[in-house]
This record gives sequence, structure tokens and C-alpha cells, in this order.
Amino acid sequence: MTRAEGYSLVLSVGERAAAEVDIAALVQRHATLLFRVAHSVLRNPHEAEDVVQDTFVRVLQHRHDLPAVREKRVWLVRIAWNLAVDRTRRIRPESMDAAFAESLSATLVPADRAMDEAERLRRVLRAVDALPRTERAALLLSAVDEMSTAEVAAVLRKSESAVRAMLFRARGRLKQRLAEMEKKGVPR
Repeated sequence: MTRAEGYSLVLSVGERAAAEVDIAALVQRHATLLFRVAHSVLRNPHEAEDVVQDTFVRVLQHRHDLPAVREKRVWLVRIAWNLAVDRTRRIRPESMDAAFAESLSATLVPADRAMDEAERLRRVLRAVDALPRTERAALLLSAVDEMSTAEVAAVLRKSESAVRAMLFRARGRLKQRLAEMEKKGVPR
């Protein structure tokens, strides 16, 4: 083992094993959440899987920073969120993909109800897509990915009060847009 000014430059076998176990535990604990985060942005399961893999590649690249990270869940979500947003700049997400809406609807209901539910979800997705970018981001992280206001604030690098205000505005606009769609005769 090489030493420079009292610091080891090579991990011992035990330290290496501990680092690998920690990363494996992170994958096991957070992969599903990261998939939901990426999927809520990209609306494509294959692209979302790629983002999850890219997230853990980044973790491996920065594993030396891992012990200093206090909120690992928020740190991982921020990485996945940023990767997903970057990916949307390169590939236009299928914003109104019927398969995405159907994947969100219940599977143990009669076909006619499942179709109605999928159509309602498509309407909601259209309304969500029409929200301003920051409001849409706060709403997706809060509602779809079930993150607390503090976690959303950390991911978006905003204050908690700013996130609460964004969520309030987003929900109001969403309710208004859905009511307008209903008035225009867009099917329920």
C-alpha cells in the first residue's frame, strides 16, 4: 500500500469491500425510486432504465465523495433528475404516449374502465406538460415520486418556501386546465 503524507492512495481489501457493499446497498435501496424519477420525466421505460444505470455509473465515478454525502437519497435523485432532464434535450420524450398512460392505470379492472382511466391520465399528462418547467418539476417530484418538500427543494436547489409556492401554483393551474378541458368537451 502506497502512502503520501499519511494518507493511503490505495484502498485496502476491507475498505474496497465496504465501499462496494455500500454502493450495492444504494442500488438495492434506491433503484426503484430513481426509475420512477426518470420515468416521470422521460415517460419511456427504456430511457428511464438507462438513466438509472447512468446514475450509478456517476456514483461509481464519485465514490470517493460518498462518505461526505449526508442525504444520499436526495443526492441520487438529483443526479437522476438532471440526467433525465438532459436526456429530454437530446430526445423529445413521448409526452402523450398512450402506453405511458396505460402503464399508470390499474391492471385489475375491467377493460372499459381501464381505457377510461388511461384516457383521464392522458388528459392529466397533457395538462401537466403545459405547466411551466419549474412547477412541473416540483409537482412530478412531489406527487409522482413522493418526495417531501425539503427533498424537492434539495433536488431543485430552491428554498422550501419556493417549492411550496411552486406546488400551490402548479396544482391550481392543473385544476384550472383540467376544468377547461372538461368544458371544451375533452372526454373524461
